[in-house]
Amino acid sequence: MEQILAFCRPGFEAEAGQELVDSAMSAGLYGYFQPERDRGLVRFYLTGPEQAETMLERVSIDTLVFVRDWLIVLETLGLPGEDRVGAVIDALKTHASFKPRCARVEVRLLENNTDRDLGNFARKWVAPLSRGLRGAGLIGESDSEASARLEIVLPDFDNAIICFSLTANRARYAGGIVRLRLPASAPSRSALKLEEAWKVFLPPERELDYLGGGKKAADLGAAPGGWTWQLVRQGMSVYAVDNGPMNADLMATGQVEHVRADGYSWRPHRGIDWMVCDIVDQPRKTAHLVVDWVGSGLCRYTVFNLKLPMKKRYEEWLICRDILDEGLRAAGIGYRLQARHLYHDREEITCFIERTG
Repeated sequence: MEQILAFCRPGFEAEAGQELVDSAMSAGLYGYFQPERDRGLVRFYLTGPEQAETMLERVSIDTLVFVRDWLIVLETLGLPGEDRVGAVIDALKTHASFKPRCARVEVRLLENNTDRDLGNFARKWVAPLSRGLRGAGLIGESDSEASARLEIVLPDFDNAIICFSLTANRARYAGGIVRLRLPASAPSRSALKLEEAWKVFLPPERELDYLGGGKKAADLGAAPGGWTWQLVRQGMSVYAVDNGPMNADLMATGQVEHVRADGYSWRPHRGIDWMVCDIVDQPRKTAHLVVDWVGSGLCRYTVFNLKLPMKKRYEEWLICRDILDEGLRAAGIGYRLQARHLYHDREEITCFIERTG
């Protein structure tokens, strides 16, 4: 039976699995999922005659929220104590039709892996594994011409899940995880969420178009200023809207106007480029707020968080998505909406909307 291995935040396996079921149905495919609870893995099985590649051809990774990345499973292999490279080579020889497609191999660990020895082994294993696979003619030489990448997932020392990812439809970062360092000057750790959102949602070759040129922005619920700090770093002038205190060093930049007001009720006098919002409140309330801002032309771009309830998190996202889609369509505008459960998110998901017309 054809199988897809999906990665998500540990604890959100059920949401990722249901998303895969719904996405498959929308593409005319059918399947079921088995979550590996608290491991950040979901196995999705197609029940029809279609191949797993068919789903990846019909469903874009960019449309998924709880699924951070996905791979097509070739087989799950028990690893011997010695000659693990040879075991992988022998297994792959039964999938000979696949070999011209890959030029390199990625070895992955689970997100919540705590075995330091396994991590050290994975890093050291990549080089001999690559040499062995290339010597056996199982991977090619030119990465630029490869349509896929061989992926070996190591849940532990004794097992390997042999997979491949499609170059045209996988996460930009392995496992969908953007690992960032928090500078000492950042007022709060939340600054990493906005930086990750930009890296996930904005085309890298057009980042300057979205962020550069002295744009104007508003940060709703800004205090102490983690997201405002990111906007200032891009050279933007920022309305920091919050009744709480802002970071003193941030205010000293001269790029921030502290507006002591409720983020849900404040509006600028004229349209600006960016609105960002990290207010912890009812997600539907935030969705209606965003519709008002984008639909009425108060901003062109927005990044905002939706704090999901402990129960029915996936269902709540679908309700909020409908609020956004229906509201923006009613406003008669063109828009691009993406959402993702980011690495630096917890119980919230992060959304991006660009007004396109």
